[in-house]
Amino acid sequence: MAELLQYTITGIAVGMVYALIALGFALIWKSSSVANLALGQLVLISSWFTYGMLVQAKLPYWLGFPLTILFAIFLGWVIERFTLRPLIAQPILSLITVTLGVAYFLEGVVTFIWPMSVGALPRLFPQEPVHIGPAVVSQEYIWAAVISLILFGLLSLFFKYHKMGIAMRATADDQLAVQACAIPVTSVFSVSWIFACIVAAVGGVLISSIGGITHGLVETGLKSFSVVILGGLDSFVGCMVAGPIIGLCENLGGGYLTPLIGPGIKDIIPFIIIIIVMIIKPYGLFGETRIERI
Repeated sequence: MAELLQYTITGIAVGMVYALIALGFALIWKSSSVANLALGQLVLISSWFTYGMLVQAKLPYWLGFPLTILFAIFLGWVIERFTLRPLIAQPILSLITVTLGVAYFLEGVVTFIWPMSVGALPRLFPQEPVHIGPAVVSQEYIWAAVISLILFGLLSLFFKYHKMGIAMRATADDQLAVQACAIPVTSVFSVSWIFACIVAAVGGVLISSIGGITHGLVETGLKSFSVVILGGLDSFVGCMVAGPIIGLCENLGGGYLTPLIGPGIKDIIPFIIIIIVMIIKPYGLFGETRIERI
């Protein structure tokens, strides 16, 4: 019983971080219909940048973390302004291919600047474990879930009440109508990429505090992509619901199937879920069903 409860709690906590990272994908998709294939590399470079600030430069937390957020803002602006904006009105395949090129470029930058294969952030949370019933859970998992939920709440309020948030939602529905209201759509695209990089940075730090920094963080972005597929490409609520489901399936499968099948089963469970969802419900749990008539 204790083992099941522990797998459940840690799985949901990790799934909340997946959901937070997936929210960055959904933001860009809703505003510009571009599939961001560089999601995992954004998580990777943000985590290593945090390592550079806190460990290599030995900056205090109150300075290192804001610098990481500023780096994420700058990175999002640069990617949108210099790689995607020149391709506006080009075929969607061109835009998707560019994000793939950005992914490999960022991965190359990380390999060049941080050639080590493993890194560890300083302790971000208290070391004393939390006892939940018979389960003993590290505080990293609890804090990861709490911080993800807080950011979800803040972003939800932003999209509901802030002028730019309303403009971003309107752009997702009708770009021409937004332009007719004198709202620059390019600014909406830029803000979408900035937010995507910020949530990727926060998610990367949270995941790194749990399992350390490795090049396997790229797979975290791919697992977050499975969250988007399950929840729906254009649904923020879908990300929030699907994230814990993916994390729970991954953790339970890894805990109980690894002795039977092997250690690799945990990493492929999210992709098995992608295949099943695409066959049964291709628009996801909360995605908008679009029927095009010819």
